[in-house]
Amino acid sequence: MEKTQNQYDVIIAGGGLAGLTLACLLGQVKGLRVSCVDRDSPQQQLAQDERTTAISYGSSRILEQAGVWADLQKQGCPIEDIEILDGSSPVLLQFLSREMEDKAFGWILSNRDIRRALMAKMAALPGVTHIVPAKIKDFDVREKAASVILEDGRTLSAALIVGADGRNSLVRDFMDVPVRRWSYRQQAVVCFVAHEHPHQNMAVEHFHAQGPFAILPMSDLPDGRHCSSLVYTEHTGGKGSLMELSDAQFKASVAQRFPQRYGVVEIVADKRMVYPLNFAHAAHYIAPRMVLVADAAHAIHPVAGQGLNLGLRDLSVLADLVRGAKDQGQDVGGQALLEAYQRKRRPDNVAMAAFTDGIVRLFSTDFGPVRGLRKLGLRAVAGLPVAKRFFMRKAMGE
Repeated sequence: MEKTQNQYDVIIAGGGLAGLTLACLLGQVKGLRVSCVDRDSPQQQLAQDERTTAISYGSSRILEQAGVWADLQKQGCPIEDIEILDGSSPVLLQFLSREMEDKAFGWILSNRDIRRALMAKMAALPGVTHIVPAKIKDFDVREKAASVILEDGRTLSAALIVGADGRNSLVRDFMDVPVRRWSYRQQAVVCFVAHEHPHQNMAVEHFHAQGPFAILPMSDLPDGRHCSSLVYTEHTGGKGSLMELSDAQFKASVAQRFPQRYGVVEIVADKRMVYPLNFAHAAHYIAPRMVLVADAAHAIHPVAGQGLNLGLRDLSVLADLVRGAKDQGQDVGGQALLEAYQRKRRPDNVAMAAFTDGIVRLFSTDFGPVRGLRKLGLRAVAGLPVAKRFFMRKAMGE
């Protein structure tokens, strides 16, 4: 059958960071036709996300394969050291880049910059079509192909549909996949902070019973002020939320928790963003002609900054499998490929989900015996080079 403009090899449902990255990875496979469908226009996408993301060293190599890292690295701020504290205790654990051949643990980048770079790269790939804005109404799966039905009446067909449409995935709902989920009863209040003294490219993870207080180094502001991204976690459901504080009260609360070495701190633009923190993990990632990636498959607590990094590993594996199938003339949406993807990705995703969930539960309590045990554990890791190097490599995404 002759191909039409609405026939592809792969359709990616979702044009967030995961969907865009996968489009760029697949767009470099010779002869592969890819479409990326998103409900929002590029302008809306760029305007909506004010967050930053920690791109691990391992993820930087995936973005390099996608063709965007050379430019993104110039815009990001490297994380050279990581400092971990617990409550009122002094520093319990430090990860230092000099102990890892001077490799950066990662880079802090604004989501807007990542998205802009991916969109520009995707637009330059002749095999990729960005279909926006377009809302997906339904799906139709047959033996040898699957279709995406849009609300405007168009039907797009492909050998494989990828669900990269986030925590509330339509693809996952259509697949009727059971999802294990719960709320941490926490929310992350995110803002940008200018500070008097430079951050020396150090990230700080300070655990409190309310949740982690994370300071992530960023590039200096255009006016020369030193800048960091702050993730201030709190319990939900109680009185006195950070979002209810006046600007002056919020600044005072932030300044109280900031290490003195940063000097005077101020909130940039007095703008706070809030995100509820939940856990979700799909019972399986595949169905005939359909596959889930990133947050559509697994959504974890951001405590270790591994959410997008975990998703990027999904994309890298799936892109490699599709490339191999295309090169060998095999079905890029066949069951063998889908099963290989799930077999390769599920163990890593389950392990990281369990690790981050355990960290949250371990550190979100002030119960004396637990507090003592976790401090002993952190000191033990600091004193055992093999254990410390293991956790440093995990932080780097290797």
